[in-house]
Amino acid sequence: MEQIIQAVLDAIPRAGLVEVEVSARHVHLTREHLEILFGKGAELTPKRPLSQPGQFLSEERVTLIGPKGRKERTAILGPIRPATQVELSKSDCVELGVKAPVRESGDVAGSGSISIEGPCGSIKIAEGAIIAHNHVHLTPEVARIMGVTDKQRVSVEVFTERPVTFRDVIIRVSEKFSCRMHIDFDEANAALVSGFTLGKIIK
Repeated sequence: MEQIIQAVLDAIPRAGLVEVEVSARHVHLTREHLEILFGKGAELTPKRPLSQPGQFLSEERVTLIGPKGRKERTAILGPIRPATQVELSKSDCVELGVKAPVRESGDVAGSGSISIEGPCGSIKIAEGAIIAHNHVHLTPEVARIMGVTDKQRVSVEVFTERPVTFRDVIIRVSEKFSCRMHIDFDEANAALVSGFTLGKIIK
């Protein structure tokens, strides 16, 4: 049985397939901002690990505040980051009244402004609110098998009851990654993504 399972797992990248995950709105915080929101010496408390190694959903939550509304109990993902970043869907932006560009994670220069409230304080970041560009995490070995490279733009056909092909999807390659495609809730709803879903990379 183990040999059959391994054979299936080995066949997935050779067929150009990748598991599709849905990423809900969330926040990444610097240590400085974490301590403003939760108090001096505060640490993030891991609740459960995420698919990407070393990353986790924390027990702590914050409120996002925009000109038109609030989003209570927004998740914080750890560990702490060099720059505070808020990842939203377009629907979130409309509800909050926030103008956020579509960007790769970490590319926050000139991005949207938003306020974040915690139990011990609040901050307003001049930039850092983005709509995350959909992307595929791959290890170097799997990228080689699939014949793609880091930063390459591809299309991905998602297999659901309402099949959708996403274009201009960014390939990201690192030995630190697990192989997953990440889309936001708006994209997932448009494609009826629910539960275990596969997508096929089209070059």
